[in-house]
Amino acid sequence: MNDQTYQIDEIDNRILSALQQDGTLSQRDLADRIGLSQNACWRRLQKLTAVGILQGNRAVIDAARAGLHLTVFVMIRTRHHDDAWAGRFRARVESIPEITEFHRIGGEWDYMAKLVTTSMSGYDRCYKALIRDMDLERVTGVFSMETIFTARPLRLPR
Repeated sequence: MNDQTYQIDEIDNRILSALQQDGTLSQRDLADRIGLSQNACWRRLQKLTAVGILQGNRAVIDAARAGLHLTVFVMIRTRHHDDAWAGRFRARVESIPEITEFHRIGGEWDYMAKLVTTSMSGYDRCYKALIRDMDLERVTGVFSMETIFTARPLRLPR
């Protein structure tokens, strides 16, 4: 999909809000909650998927209960900004499954990655994989001491 913004109307907003609260809703339950027929709800879901607003359906996992006790926000600065280097770096980051989010950012740093792992030794292994042969100027980790909330539903424009 291109970068054009899709205009979310009130019905789309109600569908997206309901799905953010409970992604397991059946199409029938969703249609009933929104006040649409099942066919109309299905068409809306298809359109929201086709334009790229709805992207998959995932379970939210409590990291600590699953044995993932360390969250690190890795801040990265580089001297390289050409497309070829950026492509290699993105491929490297994508090869590290513990990195759950990756952002190119503005300001003092160039990139920020969220890494979720079991322990400090897990972080060290990921860190070494990340920096190997990448010629990064500076890398630092900011360690989360407590998760206040995560996967908060998006507040959609009205």
